[in-house]
Amino acid sequence: MARQYLNTTADAARVLGLQLASARRQQRRTSTEVAERAGITRVTLSRVERGDPAVAIGIYFEVASVLSVPLFGAERSELAELAARGEMELALLPRRVRRPPVTIDDNF
Repeated sequence: MARQYLNTTADAARVLGLQLASARRQQRRTSTEVAERAGITRVTLSRVERGDPAVAIGIYFEVASVLSVPLFGAERSELAELAARGEMELALLPRRVRRPPVTIDDNF
């Protein structure tokens, strides 16, 4: 049975796939050329451009990098800074998240 994805997940993958397909066509690059540069098959590239959520996110990022499509609204040079900022923010948060204890009111 095929895995079911939330509509939001499917929509996000579709939007990214369409952006990548559009960038490839605007740059007048063939699917064979982009697939080779990304280290994937043309079939996988086709799945990416259709927005298949079952394709690994790293492959989407690799294709975006090959096509110079900015990710997260940031240029390539900004991604490392965003990652460092995210790591600093994460370091300030607790490593584990625990649910607060549930108190049962048994006074009847």
